[in-house]
Amino acid sequence: MFFVYILKCGDNNFYTGYTSDLEQRLKEHNKGNVISTKRRLPVTLIYYEASINQKDALHRERYLKTSWGKRYIKTRLKNYLMG
Repeated sequence: MFFVYILKCGDNNFYTGYTSDLEQRLKEHNKGNVISTKRRLPVTLIYYEASINQKDALHRERYLKTSWGKRYIKTRLKNYLMG
């Protein structure tokens, strides 16, 4: 399995990533071992998608990083983000 995930960081911004081991990757983020989120702790997993195919997951990650993808996430998580 391959996962695309979105974290809410301590600075209230989001981080979108990709991994084949979601649990381990979250541990790495929270330990400060990931340069992109090291200074933005703590991080909270707010969304993820699983794919069987690696290329599909990478394609989805790229999409979610676009303005259209960010808009999709804001719509998808509307209740979470407002509450």
